[in-house]
Amino acid sequence: MYFCASSCKQRESPSTKNELPNIVIILADDLGYGDLGVYNKNSLVPTPNLDRLASEGIRLTDAYCPVSVCSPSRFALITGTYPFRSWKKSGVMANYEPSMIGPDRLTIMQMLKNNGYATGGFGKWHLGATFPTLDGKKPAGYGKFKADNNGANIDLTKLISDGPVDYGFERWLGFSCASECWVLGNKEVIGFLEHDYYNVDSATNKEHLKQFPRERYLSFLTDRSTRFVEEHTEKNDGNPFFLYYAPYVPHIPLAVGDSFIGATDAGLYGDYVHELDFYIGKLLKKLDSLKLTDNTLVIFASDNGSTFTTTSRNADFSQVSNTLSEMKVKVADELVHRPNGVFRGTKQSIWEGGVRTPFIARWPGHIPQGAVSQQLFALNDVMATLAAILDYDLSAGEGVDSYNLLPVLKGNDKEVRPSVIVQSSRGRMGLRKGHWKYIAPDDQHTEGELYNLYADTLEMVNEYKAHPELVREMQEEMARIIREAKNGPSL
Repeated sequence: MYFCASSCKQRESPSTKNELPNIVIILADDLGYGDLGVYNKNSLVPTPNLDRLASEGIRLTDAYCPVSVCSPSRFALITGTYPFRSWKKSGVMANYEPSMIGPDRLTIMQMLKNNGYATGGFGKWHLGATFPTLDGKKPAGYGKFKADNNGANIDLTKLISDGPVDYGFERWLGFSCASECWVLGNKEVIGFLEHDYYNVDSATNKEHLKQFPRERYLSFLTDRSTRFVEEHTEKNDGNPFFLYYAPYVPHIPLAVGDSFIGATDAGLYGDYVHELDFYIGKLLKKLDSLKLTDNTLVIFASDNGSTFTTTSRNADFSQVSNTLSEMKVKVADELVHRPNGVFRGTKQSIWEGGVRTPFIARWPGHIPQGAVSQQLFALNDVMATLAAILDYDLSAGEGVDSYNLLPVLKGNDKEVRPSVIVQSSRGRMGLRKGHWKYIAPDDQHTEGELYNLYADTLEMVNEYKAHPELVREMQEEMARIIREAKNGPSL
């Protein structure tokens, strides 16, 4: 279903409608569906800039990240492909593992670069890279998330390979993986992220590297992102730009800037979300000041749901760790914020709180203002949607699980994506189709689950046994999708 608020209006396309737009993708890290005011009227977090973005474009209510953790969702966004088609079948990339993407799989950065775009990425990669070592062996800590000797044999004088620049970014600034800590400038290790839980104390010859305090990292990345936009605009070569802005926010540990601590009634987590909204506002204002807004497509989403079920001003975050199972949050306040809104589950889970993401798109003159759509959308659809804007035909093996949702973004209510596969961090799989959601049994769950999301938003009434024929149909459809990629070979 598609509808507009009372103030919704479609602007006339500008005279430059045939020119390719600039494209900005903003990908939050562990932000929940219920964090933004425009998605949750009871949110305790002020998000004026993202709310404004939604009022100037379209907001999707049924958008999904295919997997409820970061690496696979980023893979889906960047390649238009379900993560189960990669070598990494579940979970996130561990330290120093090779690229999840692979050399034969097209990325949105490569597609855009091949069509004349300047491409820049800032923030978090977490899709793998190859680090040179002093002894020719695998990096110390390889395959782990925490190791006492992490990076001890990394050769910091040499360039990394198989990283962001090798997959289409002309400019990259950001860390490879939070647990690795290394910050990359293109192919060079230029610094390391200070972290409460991870460190590179064992690494040698790092005296020349810059240390990045986590509480100042968001400001730094935003500054460099706006500088990228400014420099491209000053260059004035007639080519559009693609900016991938992927901050490490509001991922734990919560590293809120001093001026934002206590700014909300939702505790440090809420303060962090509010800080993110502030810096997104700075980026949007830069587009305004450079008169780029009218010819820039801005997309906002989160890579998965929030870690937290509830937060508040008086919540005790002293026991918060990087492992979800160890997390203890004591709420001692009547004012309670629910980051995932009304949905069940959190990051890592297969329930809606883990896999449903806010999704906002703005492109003046092309996307109606103040619109809301209930059409299914997955992060892997970004590739085919951008390809349609470029008038680029994805060939067999490119964006194999991606649907062109540009008609939906432009206000057409006709169904494009019939279903979407979702997956938990541990690999449990499910299928959303229409108002039904099927979750398959696995090693830990002997019985499957079936929910009517229109009647049972909380996923509390399991109708698996009541609808055996529907279960069988959804099982067969999920198996077919896994077996047969939509657009040719799955590579």
